[in-house]
Amino acid sequence: MPLRFHKFAEPAARAALAAGEQGKFWEFHDKLFASPTLSDEVIDAIAFQLELDIDQFEQDRNSEKVIQQINQDLRDAQQAGVTGTPTIFINGRKLKQRSMQGFQQLIDEMAAQSAS
Repeated sequence: MPLRFHKFAEPAARAALAAGEQGKFWEFHDKLFASPTLSDEVIDAIAFQLELDIDQFEQDRNSEKVIQQINQDLRDAQQAGVTGTPTIFINGRKLKQRSMQGFQQLIDEMAAQSAS
C-alpha cells in the first residue's frame, strides 16, 4: 500500500512488483526495507544487485499490469479499512491496539468466543 504522501512509495512498489515478474519480489522487497533511504538511484541499484533484466524491469515497472495491481491493492485496502501501514488483522479482525497487550487481548477474546 504505497502511501500517497511518500515520494518514493509508489515507485518502490512498482519496482518490487516488476522484480516479482522476474521471480525476485521478496529479494527486492527486503533490500528496499533494509535501505536507510529511498531514491531512484537506490531502486536502480537494487535491480542491478539482483541481476534483473534491466530492460524488462523498466518495461514492467511502467506497465499497465503493475499500475492496475497497485490500484487494486489500494481499493482492497480501503475496503478492508486499512488507512496506513502496518495494519494487522488476526483472523479477519483488525488489531486496534498495536502492542503485545493488544495482541494478547484480541487473541484471548477470540479464543473465548470460539470456546463458547
